[in-house]
Amino acid sequence: MLELGRLTDTAGADVVGTLVQRLDSPQAALYFGEGKAGELRDMVKEQDATLVIFDEELSPRQGKNLEEFTGARVMDRAELILDIFATRARSAEAKMQVELAQLQYMLPRLTRMWAHLSRVRGGVGMRGPGETQLETDRRMINNRIARLKDDLERVTRQRATQRKSRERTYQAALVGYTNAGKSSILRGLSGTDVFVEDRLFATVDATTRDVDFGEGYHGLVTDTVGFIRKLPHRLVASFRSTLEEAGESDVLLHVIDLSHPMWEEQKEVVEQVLAGLDLEDHPTALVFNKVDRLTHEEEEAWRQSAAANFSQPVVFVSTMEPGGLEPLRDLLRELMRARSPEVSIVLPSTHGGLLAEIYREGEVLDREDDGSSVRLKARLPASLLGRM
Repeated sequence: MLELGRLTDTAGADVVGTLVQRLDSPQAALYFGEGKAGELRDMVKEQDATLVIFDEELSPRQGKNLEEFTGARVMDRAELILDIFATRARSAEAKMQVELAQLQYMLPRLTRMWAHLSRVRGGVGMRGPGETQLETDRRMINNRIARLKDDLERVTRQRATQRKSRERTYQAALVGYTNAGKSSILRGLSGTDVFVEDRLFATVDATTRDVDFGEGYHGLVTDTVGFIRKLPHRLVASFRSTLEEAGESDVLLHVIDLSHPMWEEQKEVVEQVLAGLDLEDHPTALVFNKVDRLTHEEEEAWRQSAAANFSQPVVFVSTMEPGGLEPLRDLLRELMRARSPEVSIVLPSTHGGLLAEIYREGEVLDREDDGSSVRLKARLPASLLGRM
């Protein structure tokens, strides 16, 4: 309920009351019984509330009945998250993805969502002979859904072309629960302006920046959309191409807010979404963030137990402390080194172009010149080794 309150705040509404009931199973008509529904109606009147938000997803019938019963607008968690995404999307692709998810959510609920249709209706004169307004809207929405799917398919092909141009560059993708600090980490690593706000889903657009890992190593780091409990499956489907791009990365950096009392549940939610994208076996490192909020004793205890508790590489970072992201830079540098094996090479001195390529793409550890040849010990990426 606290998380639902934070989502409501992000959407721009004020919470004036909460109501909870434990149910073995939802009731078909009003989700819960008439007694609790009456309690809700009284609370709406007392607080002069204009909106009721459910943490669970409601059926079209339940939503319609509850609105008539309480006299207030009713939303469920899925619609609230979609509404937040709609206001936060900035890029053309993200806007299309969110609109597609909203229309798919809206389609079976048309009879009670006329207010939303003003954004997608074509206007007066669009009805054919003998058609009802509902049929007209349904047809228009289906046409719009088809166009959006075509447009997103074209964007997906463009992304594939862009990925080919990045194949020789080391890539890391930040994934994690919303508000775990992914955008702050990207801003700290890259030194560039990345929008950051202490709210759920402050950013929903994928952002990629070139990052210096130190000692001559650099790569691309991408900040992806955050995850949350009960993330609407329509939204996951719409953002699938964006999220699958994380699968093209060399490593997933799973950012975890270690100061959050329910971080273990949040970690599990992220892992479930990644499994749904077939990324559960992708190389992953755990990035425990916001360690500045822990006591020194708590941080030390976690550092000592990390190796025993987790099979993936683990680092502890903070975007608030000087040098707080250096452990992550060190990890990325080591992962990049591990991808480039150490080899011994003997080159004729006349092969200046290949020598320059080795210096440009690899890391030369030792060099000996004897006049006619050059002996090198170097770390080289697999792509260069293949060409040699």
